[in-house]
Amino acid sequence: MEKIGVLLVSYGAREVSMADALLRSNNYQVELYVADKQKNPFNAKHATKHAVIPSLDIQEIAKFAEANKATLDFVLVGSENPIIKGIRDLIEQKVGLPVICPKKEYAIEESKVAQRILFEEIAPQANPRFKVFDPFDYKDKDVKAAVYKWLDELDNQAVVKPDKPALGKGVGVWGDHFTNREQLFEHFLSNFQYGTVIIEEKVPGEESSCMGFCDGKHFIPLPDTRDYKRAFDGDAGPNTGGMGSYKDVADWLPFLTETDREQELTLANKIFNGWRKKIPDDTALRGVPLYLAFMHTGKGIKILEINSRPGDPEIMNLTPIIKDDFVEVCLRMVEGNLTGVELEKAATVLTYKVPPDYGGYQTAFPDRINASQVNTPVDLTKAEELTKKYGDNIRIYPGSMEVRDGKNYALKSRAVGILGVGGSIEEARQISLEGASAITGGALWNRTDVASKEHIAKSISHMEHLRRRA
Repeated sequence: MEKIGVLLVSYGAREVSMADALLRSNNYQVELYVADKQKNPFNAKHATKHAVIPSLDIQEIAKFAEANKATLDFVLVGSENPIIKGIRDLIEQKVGLPVICPKKEYAIEESKVAQRILFEEIAPQANPRFKVFDPFDYKDKDVKAAVYKWLDELDNQAVVKPDKPALGKGVGVWGDHFTNREQLFEHFLSNFQYGTVIIEEKVPGEESSCMGFCDGKHFIPLPDTRDYKRAFDGDAGPNTGGMGSYKDVADWLPFLTETDREQELTLANKIFNGWRKKIPDDTALRGVPLYLAFMHTGKGIKILEINSRPGDPEIMNLTPIIKDDFVEVCLRMVEGNLTGVELEKAATVLTYKVPPDYGGYQTAFPDRINASQVNTPVDLTKAEELTKKYGDNIRIYPGSMEVRDGKNYALKSRAVGILGVGGSIEEARQISLEGASAITGGALWNRTDVASKEHIAKSISHMEHLRRRA
């Protein structure tokens, strides 16, 4: 069996799912090198060489790549920060290894304004109304009056976003984060003091995520997934990085139709092809250049945002059911001849277990946390033993977790993802929840309603209501 060396730049469970897919190759003996944010239990166990780089500083990662380049064939990057900072450009120029992720110039999630301008040029019908507020333009003008005038046009139904990752309060949504103009303007100023802010129309509907693998020339869309941003059951609490996600057996979600899916693909391909025409480098968009958040309104699709990397947690719904050898998928991305990716017809559900105060849980529900379990080691053994019962239909992906003195400890973010695979969403969900229940220690908790029948029925009902109104 041919050996192949892969350097994986790892932030958490998303990258662990990729490592798992690589190591399951039937055609290659994978030697896995990992530049890791922490000593992740999975990576530490399976890596040929493992380097902990807490900052994921691209210069340090490049040094690690240089030291091992004789045995490396390519580099795979999942986390947005190294991509935005230009890890691909640096390693390809200084080390000479191909890197699977978009080039710095095309990491479009860095700028929400750039996204809206791109959509306005290529697919204006899918672009919510928006207005850009640049501090430079308002030095001698009343920015509050301008904001309020725009809110008049939007009937207050607005979303406030910093153009780039900022030191303010991030994205704020009318009805969720503020209920009057003074609160909205306070949120606006918390970001405006650091740079450009965009205020766009709030679009009601049901959300889906669609990613695609790309060799730079070809964009291969993957099946739809649905993410759960809110911290608590019933979609209560603050937004998080994502508490879980699901995929149906079909390529579209239960509240959508095959026609909706066709419209998604038409729009995704229109954006990719329109964007690619502007780019002289045929390899620049390699990786996952479009991770699209669609909003289905009953009157057509709107685009909430795009990212230039795999979704966390959504990519974990997909990596375990890729029928093609994942190493070969990666090689085809590098070689520029990726023309398709085959996936199993299966449903998947991902549940994240998280530490006590993630999403403000310990503050909101102090009586639900066993204080004696906080900061204790996390035991994954019983969950991993469920493979004896379910085989490959359960996967345990440690995320924000590190090995200390031979034991696993949860850190501050999403600690471990539990993925269930089944012939239906409910079957996959029950496997995922059983795995989550089998993990003990660390006072970890999880949402219990990810992909529940009740939650899906609510989405179906809402979508039917929106279609009737269209």
